[in-house]
Amino acid sequence: MQEVVLVVDDDKTILNYTAELLTGMGANVLACNSPVEALEIIREKSVAIVVSDYYMPEMTGLELFSRMREFSHSIVKILMTSKADLAMAVGAINSGEVFRFLSKPWQDTQMIAAVRDGVRRYRMLRASSEDMEFLLHALGQTIELKDPLTKGHCERVATYAEIIARRMGLDMETKHDLKVGSWLHDCGKIGVPEAILNAERGLTDQEMEVIRKHPLWGATVAEAANLPAAVVNIILHHHEYYNGRGYPMGLGTDAIPLEARIVAAADVYDALRSSRPYRPGFSYSDTRGIMEAMSGNQLDPAILATLFDGLDEYRDATGDHPLPPRL
Repeated sequence: MQEVVLVVDDDKTILNYTAELLTGMGANVLACNSPVEALEIIREKSVAIVVSDYYMPEMTGLELFSRMREFSHSIVKILMTSKADLAMAVGAINSGEVFRFLSKPWQDTQMIAAVRDGVRRYRMLRASSEDMEFLLHALGQTIELKDPLTKGHCERVATYAEIIARRMGLDMETKHDLKVGSWLHDCGKIGVPEAILNAERGLTDQEMEVIRKHPLWGATVAEAANLPAAVVNIILHHHEYYNGRGYPMGLGTDAIPLEARIVAAADVYDALRSSRPYRPGFSYSDTRGIMEAMSGNQLDPAILATLFDGLDEYRDATGDHPLPPRL
């Protein structure tokens, strides 16, 4: 069993016993006696199942499960409770907050069965998630067919956004939203005529108005598809400017969602590095100079600095780096 099972209990005797039991069944087990520590583990590692006690000094098991949603929605939750908490546990299961509960003292066979069921549940959720991810990635590639010169753009933007996210220490859920949002950030261009997208000339004011509508069109589609709010924010706000002069809403500074500010920097970087009919792609050093002039105007200065700090890790002997760098 490759999936990670995290056991959380402030009672070290129960913690160690449970960890040894699950290790004996072949599980990849991590154990800690602090829900705060558990959250740090979940932030850093891909955890499939959390088996947690209910009563703990720092927070309850249900509070821990609620906080875990900041990092992942796919973790399967198993709660250990006393018989006095039966009504609470049943309510948590009915609300979808908990997959299984085990009433203390539980039998070894009960714990093993619950974890095995949890692994099957996790694998099913992951398979569904991967299918959806494949479809979203395919949609991003389909959008690029309207403008052949942007082939691979969305994938590269996702790579650069990942570099920024790593340097910022963002959690796994946010990284995933950044990846999907990068793939789909230009999905509203489905509604833009190809004659405008592929024009090898300056656009008229009317044509620019059509272009400026694509974030709104894309966000409407993303909301209708029930995509996460962070993904919708990326699609809607990746053309906002840090100085408040962008579109579609004229937001500025921290009013622009963080995810959108990250993708905006990644988007501009790839656009400058990529060749167009009217110019070749800029070198790394030229791109850096152009973007530094945008710092505090179009782009968030801190995020811009983070992007180039991250890209420095991938530069080659010439001072450039592959496009995109291999992560």
